[in-house]
This record gives sequence, C-alpha cells and structure tokens, in this order.
Amino acid sequence: MSPPDSTQPPIWSPSPERVDASRMAAFIAAAEGATGHRFPDYAALHRWSVLDPEGFWALLWQFLDLHASTPWHQVVEHPERMPGASWLPGARLNFGEHLLRHADTRGDDIAIVFRGENGERQTLTFGELRAQVGALAAWLRAAGVGAGERVAAILPNRPEAIVGMLAAASIGAVWSSASPDFGVDGVLDRFGQITPKVLIGIDGYHYGGKRIDVGERLAQIAARLPSLEQLVLVPWLAPDAPDAPAPSTRPATGPSEPSAQSWPDLIDAHRGAAPVFEPLPFDHPLYILFSSGTTGKPKCIVHGAGGTLIQHLKELALHTDLGAADRLCYFTTCGWMMWNWMASALALGTRLVLFDGSPFHPGPEVLWDLVAEEGVTAFGTSAKYLAALEKAGAEPARTHDLSALRTLLSTGSPLAPESFDYVYRAVKDDLLLASISGGTDIVSCFALGNPMLPVYRGELQCRGLGLAVEVFDDAGSPVVGERGELVCTQPFPCMPVGFWNDPDGARYRAAYFERFPGIWTHGDFAELTPRGGLVIHGRSDAVLNPGGVRIGTAELYRVVEAMDEVLEAIAVGQDWQGDQRILLFVVLRPDLTLDDALTDAIRRRIRAQLSPRHVPAEVRQVAAIPRTRSGKIVELAVADVIHGREVKNREVLANPEALDAFAAFSWA
Repeated sequence: MSPPDSTQPPIWSPSPERVDASRMAAFIAAAEGATGHRFPDYAALHRWSVLDPEGFWALLWQFLDLHASTPWHQVVEHPERMPGASWLPGARLNFGEHLLRHADTRGDDIAIVFRGENGERQTLTFGELRAQVGALAAWLRAAGVGAGERVAAILPNRPEAIVGMLAAASIGAVWSSASPDFGVDGVLDRFGQITPKVLIGIDGYHYGGKRIDVGERLAQIAARLPSLEQLVLVPWLAPDAPDAPAPSTRPATGPSEPSAQSWPDLIDAHRGAAPVFEPLPFDHPLYILFSSGTTGKPKCIVHGAGGTLIQHLKELALHTDLGAADRLCYFTTCGWMMWNWMASALALGTRLVLFDGSPFHPGPEVLWDLVAEEGVTAFGTSAKYLAALEKAGAEPARTHDLSALRTLLSTGSPLAPESFDYVYRAVKDDLLLASISGGTDIVSCFALGNPMLPVYRGELQCRGLGLAVEVFDDAGSPVVGERGELVCTQPFPCMPVGFWNDPDGARYRAAYFERFPGIWTHGDFAELTPRGGLVIHGRSDAVLNPGGVRIGTAELYRVVEAMDEVLEAIAVGQDWQGDQRILLFVVLRPDLTLDDALTDAIRRRIRAQLSPRHVPAEVRQVAAIPRTRSGKIVELAVADVIHGREVKNREVLANPEALDAFAAFSWA
C-alpha cells in the first residue's frame, strides 16, 4: 500500500450542524469549562487527554454520569507502572446496574430488537429486560453462584445472551461466551480453563437456510466440564421442548452430573424478582475473553468491570456519537469482542438491534433489509463483509431506504481504500464511515471514528481519547509517516486485569510488554499519518520480510482482491534459500481456474501498484481461506502448514479443512 497522501482531500466531511450537535463537541465544551483551556481541534483535546490523565478520566466519569456506591479516592494509583497502575481505587460499582439504568424512566421503550434468519422478530422493553435479568439473577443466586464465579454461555446473538450477561454482572459473576458453531474441543479449550459453575446453551440455530442442531454437542461439552453444576437450555429449534439434554458421558467415578434446566421454566419460576446489584471494586472481573488460539490453547484474558464500562461508553458516546435516540446493530457473534462492545450501548439508552444468521441468505440484501426496516442509525460489520458485498454487486443505496443510517462501523481487518470508495458510492454518500481497530486484548479500540472529523480514504480517523497511542520503529522511537509497531505508552483503564491462571502475571507481561519494556505492544503493523489518522497494515506476526523489507499483508490483499477474478487471498512468507519469499494463495470466482495468464496479471498488478519486492514467488489457487470463527484469516496457521509444522489447535478455526489444501502443495 502506498503511503497515505497527506494532500488528498477528504472523501467525506461532517456538516457544521452535525459537528455542533455531536457529543464530542459537548465534551470539548465541558473540558474547556473544567480546565479553562481552549481546545480548538480534536488533536488538542487528545493531547490534553494523555498529558492530564487524572483530569481527563475524572471529567469523563462525570460527563458520562457514572456512579459508584463508594467513591474513588484518586483517579490512578502508580501511573508509572505498566502494567501495575490501579484505576479509581476505592470505587465500588456494578456494571449491570449501569446498563439497566434506563429501565426506571423508560421502562416501556424498546431496548432490544432481535431478528433471526428464520424470519423471527421479537422485542424486549427496558422494563422487560430488567425483569428477565432479575429472574435469572435470582436463579443464579439460588443455584449458589457468587461473585467471581464463572457463568459460561454457548449462544447465538439473541436476547438471552444479553440477559445472561447482565444477570451474571449484577451478582458479580464472570461472564464468558462462545458462539454455537464452535466444536466440542474448541469450547473445552476455552471453558475448560476457567471452570464455569453454570453453562447456558442453545439447542440449535439457523444459518444459510439450514437448521443446525447442537443438542448432542452441548451434552458432550457439559459432560466434559467437571466444574459444571448447572446446565441451562435455551430452546430455539424446538421452543416447546420441556427439558434440557442430560449429559451422559461424564465418567461414573467423576463429579456428579450437572442439573439440567429449561430457560423458560427458570425465568417463570423467579418472575417478579428485582435485580440486586452487588457493589464491586472497579477492577472486579467482568468478562473472560479468549485469544484466537491458533498457536496453542487460547489465552484467557480477564477484563474488569469499571475499565470496560468507562472505555466502552467513551467510545460509544463520544467516538460513535450514540445516545438514547439511536439504534445500533453490529453484525457479530457472541464469540467476538464486538458483541461485548455493542451490549454496553444499553447504558446510553440506545436500542440494540440483534441479528443471527447468514448475512448472505437468502441474498446480500438481508442485513440491509434489517437496517432499513428497523431504522438503524449505526451499523457495524467486518471489512471482509463489505468487500464481499461489493463482489456480490450489492447497491443498498439504490435498493433500500437508509435515511436513518448516520454511521457505518468496520473492523476485524483493515478496510481497503477501495472499500471506502464502495461505501460512499453504493451504500450512502452522506455517512460517517468509521474504520476502527483494537481487539480482544483491550475489549475496545485504540483507533476510532470521530463525528467531528473528516474521513480520508484508507485511514482510521483518530486515536482514542485518553490513549497514548504511538507507532514505534525497531529502535523504540516514535515515528510519523513510517511503518512500525502500534504501541500505547501510558496505562489505560481497560487494560486486562490479567490472564486467568497466571498468578504471577508472567504470561500477561510476555504477551504485551517484552518487545518494549513498560510499553504496551499491541501486535499491529501500523502507520501514524501527519494529520493524526492511522493506517493498519496487518498483524505484526504476519508481516512478510523478503530481503529484510517488512511488508504488511493488508496491502497485498487490497491490490489482489480488487481484481474481479479474485474473491479473497492470503499471503505468507516461506523460508527459502537463507531468505524469505512470498507465497500468495487466491480464491477465485467459482467458474475460474488459475492459469498462467491470470497469474501473470496478478503479478503485474502487484508490481505496478506496490513494488517488485511485493511480487509473490508463487501464486496458487485454493478453494477456501482458513479463518477463525470471528472471521479473521490465519496467516500463521498457513505458514505452519507450509513449513511442515503442526498446527496446534485446528479446532479454533471455522473451516479447519481448508488447511489441508496448503499441505498438498509441493515446492520442489
């Protein structure tokens, strides 16, 4: 990818009216009033937010109207320690209480709309949501679940997942979820490490026009979790089924089998119970999220309630400009951190619009039907979805009424400049296109959108407030306009509490603080532009290095996938004759076969648009690209196969069989 042109005009700019009405503008006014300083632009505001973390986070707490039953006595303790800083020590709060705080004043307003691929639509008001949370929380307490104990879930993106999370949070239990397309070993590699006391599961789900029964898989998982005491079944394929499947394979000499419960029965049995919100320390564990696990068992990343709350609401309210009048839909599963991020918008009074199913069944219009019919104002998805939508020839601007849509969010992988063009050409020309980037590691974002700033083709708009994000060269010096490691040089509240089963913190420190001691190294190969935007060039561990020149994979994909013949691609470096050479694998349109002419065309395009150094030594056709269940391609797993190394954890892949094709190639 060529360096961003600092002279290019923006592809979109907000109107003065939108800027003035934004919550970011309101926060700037609050900051000027609190400090007596002028903040003429976002860069000045961001600079203050990292130079005065105590002033910034204290003002943000007040601006977001957050509450603690016991007040904090300082903003940050030991700010010189990274890791080791402590945020808002002394504060006691409840995450679930904040997300349900609109139930008292807006009890009859719709909080959640669910749409299923099978045509189902259901709603929950804020009052109904609170009532279901109260009932489930009462059952959890009666089942002996206390603060710090784990509640795990294997659920689609349905209202039950939100209810379960909020009920767990209300009593201080730790929530961890996976999507029902995970295999048995993939779930056990995750939940087996965190020893849940309760497992909430679905009997099946709908995808691509098929009914997929997971009852037997759920029974196997429950039988192999020795810590499990309660199994709760959410009936979807068979909504009248009275009983949950009883696990039958737990060894007779092992722990007793968990008690099986039906979700509707236990909600009915405790109907009328009001939620009781346990006041907990700011860093009390809220979520356990998992790394992809493609190089071994997934890391269990523990996130605290207070840090998650203040960080999410900062991003949702200020950077995404959401409020009580908005309707947010993020196309996600419960196994991707964007589900956790989306759920937090309830604290702003925002309506959540949930969808579960295939985004291309029965056709590419399905999600846009939802956006139009539900009046969605902010829609989030993956960069790969937008690229696939363009390949499918979809033009939502022509076929749908998107007058309510104000913001389109994209993450999961770098959004190609051509996808920016596509969105403004075929989706909507007056729209904040916010390409955002962060990850499971921080359950939030380092780079975000901004309703006050223009959008430049191929760039993420800005660094998040309060985050001292820089790009370091190999010597550990900050650079602008050059590629390097994305880092954060100061502590921030949503840093993980730690890793599960890592008592001395050694694995946690090794994951983020070994490259540059005392500096968070995120693992992204990035570039900070002179105007303050960011370009993500791919993951650092997937960077190609032919002849000692570091090349981000994202730039290769951008060029190759722009070709009509190519649906998607993956590139890896192969150790070769004392150096490294690039191998490129492409998925073509179904009616095409890679031949010499197309191979030459691919190479010529790469040479012309990038450089001779980017040209792959080999180009091969494959039927599919291996991906994690959250949609990320797995260059490292492919590199392992190419080099004859064992892929340690194929179970974490959505399509592990796709790896077999790479093993069949001969490089002689």
